[in-house]
Amino acid sequence: MKTQSTIWFDKPAENWEEALPIGNGRLGGMIYGSPYTECIQLNEDSIWHGGPRDRNNKSAKQYLPQIRQLIFDGKISKAQELCAFALSGTPEEQCHYEPMGNLYLLFEGTKTEISKYSRKLNISDAIAEVSFEKEGVKYRRQMIASYPRGIMAIHLTADKKGMLSFHTQLARGNVSRNMEPYQTQIFRHPNYNPLVDKNEAVNNSTSVMTAQCGGKGAVEFCCAIKVTADGGSVESIGNSIIIKNADSATIFLTADSTFREKDPETTVLHRLEEASRFSWEEILEEHEKDYHELFNRVNFELEKDDLESADYPTPKRVEAFCNGADDKGLIELFFQFGRYLLISGSRPGSLPLNLQGIWNEDWLPAWGSKYTININAQMNYWPAEVCNLSECHLPLIEHIGRMRENGRKTARKMYGCGGFMAHHNTDIWGDTAPQDVCLSSTYWTMGAAWLCLHIWEHYLFTEDVDFLKQYSDMMLEAAEFIMDFLVEDGEYLVTCPTLSPENEYILQNGEKGVICKGASMDNQIITELLQACLKVKDILDISNPILKRIPDTLQRIAPIKVGKYGQVMEWNEDYEEVDAGHRHISQLFALHPGTQISVTDTPELAIAARKTIERRLAHGGGHTGWSRAWIINMWARLADGDLALENIKALLKASTLPNLFDNHPPFQIDGNFGAAAGIAEMLVQSHEEKIVLLPALPTEWKQGTVSGLRARGGFTVSIQWNAKSGIQAEIIADKDCEMVVRYHDEEQIIKFVKEKTATIKFL
Repeated sequence: MKTQSTIWFDKPAENWEEALPIGNGRLGGMIYGSPYTECIQLNEDSIWHGGPRDRNNKSAKQYLPQIRQLIFDGKISKAQELCAFALSGTPEEQCHYEPMGNLYLLFEGTKTEISKYSRKLNISDAIAEVSFEKEGVKYRRQMIASYPRGIMAIHLTADKKGMLSFHTQLARGNVSRNMEPYQTQIFRHPNYNPLVDKNEAVNNSTSVMTAQCGGKGAVEFCCAIKVTADGGSVESIGNSIIIKNADSATIFLTADSTFREKDPETTVLHRLEEASRFSWEEILEEHEKDYHELFNRVNFELEKDDLESADYPTPKRVEAFCNGADDKGLIELFFQFGRYLLISGSRPGSLPLNLQGIWNEDWLPAWGSKYTININAQMNYWPAEVCNLSECHLPLIEHIGRMRENGRKTARKMYGCGGFMAHHNTDIWGDTAPQDVCLSSTYWTMGAAWLCLHIWEHYLFTEDVDFLKQYSDMMLEAAEFIMDFLVEDGEYLVTCPTLSPENEYILQNGEKGVICKGASMDNQIITELLQACLKVKDILDISNPILKRIPDTLQRIAPIKVGKYGQVMEWNEDYEEVDAGHRHISQLFALHPGTQISVTDTPELAIAARKTIERRLAHGGGHTGWSRAWIINMWARLADGDLALENIKALLKASTLPNLFDNHPPFQIDGNFGAAAGIAEMLVQSHEEKIVLLPALPTEWKQGTVSGLRARGGFTVSIQWNAKSGIQAEIIADKDCEMVVRYHDEEQIIKFVKEKTATIKFL
C-alpha cells in the first residue's frame, strides 16, 4: 500500500477555488496553470489593512453594572441594547487581511491545441507542477515555496532548446484574470496595478513592487522577482522582465514588510541575490529536505478498494466517493492535505493561520480573514501536536504574547479587572477590543482563556519545562481576569455579561435572547484553564497570589447540567434554542477540545453529549465545513468511529471545494485542520492520562497502518491493525517513564527505560 499524495486537475483553474496552494509560512501562492497566461495569486502574512489602535470603549466600565443588573432582572432586550452602545469597540472593526497581488507569466504565441495537460500538487514533496504539450513541445512548470530561503521559486522548462519566450510582471489590483494568450489581448492590463506605490525593474533581471496597505500606521511592503535563464536572453522593459528563446528559466520571488523589517526593499533584494546564487536543483533539494523533515514524520495508509490507483482528477474522484465509491485513499489524502496546509501556512517566525490560512484573494474578505478565537483559530491548530508538527503550533502561541499588553488594557479599561483578556477576534496587532456589533458573538470575554489552553496543550505533548516557564504567566493572567470578572449568582460565580457563541435562546415570554450569564461553554473553559494552572503550579513549584484564589473559585463554578431533551445544557437555564441545528456546539467544549466529558469517567454526560450532537444534526447542523469537522472530533471522543467516518464523508460531499479546501461557505480553512485532527483522534487519544489505541476505528477500516502520531506525555505512536489478526503498536517515549496503554477494555502498563521503546500486541 502507498499513501495517496497528489491533488490534480486535467485543466487550468477557472476560479480561485480550483487553484492550488503553496506556502512557506509567510508567503502563499495560488496557482491557476493556464498554458498561455499563468497567474499565481500572492499573499504575505503581514499584509493587513490598518495599523494598531486603541478601540476600547470608554463607556464600558461605567455601564457594566447596569448591564449586569438588567441581565439578572431578566430584561435581556434592554441589556443587549446597552451592550451594543457601551461594550462595542470604537471603532467597531479590527484590521483585515489583504492580498499582496499577482505574479503573471505571459507566454508568446497565440491560441493553439494543448494536449496532455496536467496541473497537480504533490503534498509529499510540496511541489506544484503544470505540464502540457503544445505544437510538439513538452512544457513544464514546477513551483515551490521554500522555508529555508524565504522565497517562492518557479522553474520552467521545455524539451526543445530555445522554446521558452515570455514576460513576467508583478501586479496589485482587483482584477479579473485574463488567461487568454497575451498577443490576443487588446485591453491587456485592466486594473492590474492601481494599488501600488512603485512597480519597476531595477536591473535587467529584477523587478520590485512596493505598496502601503490602507489606514494610518499600516505596514509597507516590498515584493520582488529575479529571473535567471539558461540560453536565450533576459532583459527588462518598463516594469516587465522579458525572457526570449531560453532553454529553461527560474523565477525567484520574495516579499517582506515593515511589520518585521525597517527597510523591506533592501531585505528583499538581498534575499533574492542570495537565492539566485544557487541552481534550481539546489534550491529544490534544500526545500525538499526541510519539508520532508516535518511531513514524513506521519504516514497513514488504509486498505485500498475501488480507486487504488486514483487515476482521474481529484474533483471527479471526490464526486465518485460521494456517490458511494470506496476510496480510502481519498481519506488518506484529505488527512495529509491538512498536515500539508499546516506546514505551508504556519512555520516558526510566521504569523498564525487566519480564517483562510495565508491564502486570500479578496480585498475585503469574509469576516476580515482575521483570527476568530471563539473556535476557528483554535481549530486551525488542533492537529499540530497530535500530527507531529509541534513547531508549527508556535506562531499561535507567540501571537498570544502579542495580545497580552492589549489584553491587559482591555481588561482594565472596559471591565476594571486585572490580568489579560480578549473577545472573539484578534488581528495582526493583537487587538483585544470587541469586534463587530453582533449580539451573538461580540460581547464574549473568553478568547484569551481558550487560547491559553494551547500553551498547556503544547506542554502536555512535549513536556518542555522551559517552554512552560516562558509562557505560564500568560495562563495565570488569563485566569486572573476570569476570577476578577466573575460575579455572584447564588451559590455560583458566573460570567456576566456573556453569550454562547453564536446561538440564540427563547425566553418564556417568547422573546429571543443572546446575552446571558454563566453560559455553559464559559464554565467549561474556566474549569479547564484553572485546573491547568494548578497543575502548572505543581510542575514549576511556583507561588503566586493568583494561584491561591483558584481552588475556592473552582468550587463555585456550576457543573455541567443535562436538560429536558437529555442534552447538555447550553445556558445556565434550560432555554429553547432559536436554531436547534446551529453550527456552533459550544456546550460540548467539555467533550472536545476539553476533557471534562468522557465515555469512561462521566458516562451519563457522554450520553447527554451524544444526544446533543444527534439533536443538532437532526435539525440540519453540520452545514458549515468547520462545524462538521468539530463533529468528527466529538464522535471520535465518544468512541463512535462509524459516525465519525460518516461525518468525514459528509464534509467531503457538502463542504469541500474542488481543490480540497474547506468550504464554510465561503472558503474557510479551519475545516481542513479540524478534519485532520478528527482522523488522528479516531486513531490515537491521550487526553485521559493514558494512550488509547484505535478508540474510534470505523468498521470499514478493516486494515491499515499509521505511524508517527504523538500522544500527551511525550510519546510517538505507530499502529498496524488487521480485523483478523489484531493490532500491534510501537510506542516510543521521549524519556524514562511509565504509561497505561489501552485497546478497547484491555490495558497494559508499559515501563519505558533505557531504550524507551515498547512493542505492544492486542488480539
